[in-house]
Amino acid sequence: MVRKIRVKAPAKINLFLEVTGKRPDGYHDLATLFAGISLADELTLAKTEKPGIRLKVVNQADLAGLRAEDNIVYKAAAAFFPAFKINPAVEIKLVKKVPAGAGLGGGSSDAAAALKGLCKLYGVDPALNRKKLKAIALSLGSDVPFFLTGDAFSFGTGRGEILKPVKAKGRFPFIVLVYPGVPVATGPVYRALSPSTRREVSSNLKKLRLLIKALEAGRPLKDWGVLLFNRLEEPVLSGHAAVRLAKERLMEAGASAALMSGSGASVFALAETRFAASKILKILKKPGYRVFLLNFC
Repeated sequence: MVRKIRVKAPAKINLFLEVTGKRPDGYHDLATLFAGISLADELTLAKTEKPGIRLKVVNQADLAGLRAEDNIVYKAAAAFFPAFKINPAVEIKLVKKVPAGAGLGGGSSDAAAALKGLCKLYGVDPALNRKKLKAIALSLGSDVPFFLTGDAFSFGTGRGEILKPVKAKGRFPFIVLVYPGVPVATGPVYRALSPSTRREVSSNLKKLRLLIKALEAGRPLKDWGVLLFNRLEEPVLSGHAAVRLAKERLMEAGASAALMSGSGASVFALAETRFAASKILKILKKPGYRVFLLNFC
């Protein structure tokens, strides 16, 4: 019987994000293209003799002052055990590498990794319990269902939880990711959105379909880099000078394409070659920035 397990929790970027409407429940409807990336947190889960859930977080500078019980990993475990009628007796260690408040889905991925790890640890078959696990995932956050699928690329609608895998192929570009050290809260970003016309949204959704087709056809970056879009960029770039400056620097450094991920504050550049990406990375390294050279999953 498995007593201990280690699980990776990869981050994501949004290659496209359009807000298509506001829902009666207060959330917004989205059309987005998720892409998993190689930056990842790591969870170690171990069964213990002592009842309860214990969580230890390493490298939690971004989460300073957050009680263990308020961490999304703890909440995932607290939802898992009663759902499957299992008495909790587990110790979880979370090693953080993904910045918090960065639009990278770090917390959401941690929650999904915790659910996957607990399934393996306690012999719960994810395939037979897909509906129950997805319901738990969605109760924890809109991005958690994407990470639960394990898909590298996925087209998301609804809150982002209605997912369709995108079978991207070909040689993917390198990613230079910059976190400018200023976390951005999601709620205020959505509240600051300017209304979009139906024509504008419809035009953008056509671009999204073209982007997905290009990825599935294995087209090079030069054919689809111009299609990247994020509706949330406008309010964030106008309200957060550090994020705006980071994106400007990426473009000045020679990025083929650059975009903010999710609701920020991370911005990323795409480059065809490792040499070009390394050159951008070197230019962007400065005090206060966390810069990563990454791959798509």
